[in-house]
Amino acid sequence: MTVPHQPPPPPAAITATGLRKAFGEKTVLDGIDLHIPKGSVFSLLGPNGAGKTTAVQILSTLVTPDAGEVRVAGHDVVREPGAVRAAIGVTGQFSAVDNLLTGEENLLLMAELHGYRRRPARHLAAGLAERFDLVEAAKRPASTYSGGMRRRLDIAMTLVGDPSVIFLDEPTTGLDPRSRHGMWEIVRELVGDGVTVFLTTQYLEEADQLADRIAVLNGGKLVAEGAPEELKRLVPGGHVVLRFADAAGLDRAARALGIGTADSEALTLQVPGDGSVHSVKALLDWVEATEAEVEGLTIDTPDLDDVFFAVTGRPDNEKATIR
Repeated sequence: MTVPHQPPPPPAAITATGLRKAFGEKTVLDGIDLHIPKGSVFSLLGPNGAGKTTAVQILSTLVTPDAGEVRVAGHDVVREPGAVRAAIGVTGQFSAVDNLLTGEENLLLMAELHGYRRRPARHLAAGLAERFDLVEAAKRPASTYSGGMRRRLDIAMTLVGDPSVIFLDEPTTGLDPRSRHGMWEIVRELVGDGVTVFLTTQYLEEADQLADRIAVLNGGKLVAEGAPEELKRLVPGGHVVLRFADAAGLDRAARALGIGTADSEALTLQVPGDGSVHSVKALLDWVEATEAEVEGLTIDTPDLDDVFFAVTGRPDNEKATIR
């Protein structure tokens, strides 16, 4: 028997094995394992105090782990911190923008810190200002920028060093919906250029929109990990709601299916289902055989909010204080 050839797994941008960190008697990270492929978006979720920011600080060499092996961009974070820092960019929860400087001056300062000479630095700053739609604002003090503009400038400054891995620690907190969607487009463009993005966020929709893989951190451990759709399948409760043209059709369908909850006033039948194309088609074929007329259909499946609460508990159970 010939075993089909399996392509090798994509090379990793970030790996962690047995990562541990405690502050006093409080264990924040308790044996965390990670494998994040290059050119992907990985999102780390968890309640406030779960240790998301601590994980970012360790991976970006700002905090030393107590145990475990961690490699970022091929370098050990403990033995080769300089090489790790040269390969990464970090945008934290709080902007690194200097309000007293203009947008252009912020970019030039960052370029000079990275060793660029004056002319190449100006060329780089101009290119980043154009890329992030900051050309008209480049000569203005950063103190006059909106929240979305400051975030764009913050990420532009992060890109001065041409990082292969970028850590975005709650980058859209406090932004309006339009600015948040603008940030999402920036993240997608970065990944399209081959950059690996490690994202922590308070917004589950953001993780759902952007992440290739998601991990949920709770009580110092990863309690769930997978692609967004894989995680949603961990939670039962999905269903399909069929709306019928008349009561007779609803009654025939309910008797034929033998499952589900009928609402005679709304003329609907709620049937358990995962919302997949195959299961919905099979359901409609079955109903069609009863000659009942279906006027509408809605699919309600678990979302990341359901997953989050299922694996971490409800907000009133959150007692941790370390971030």
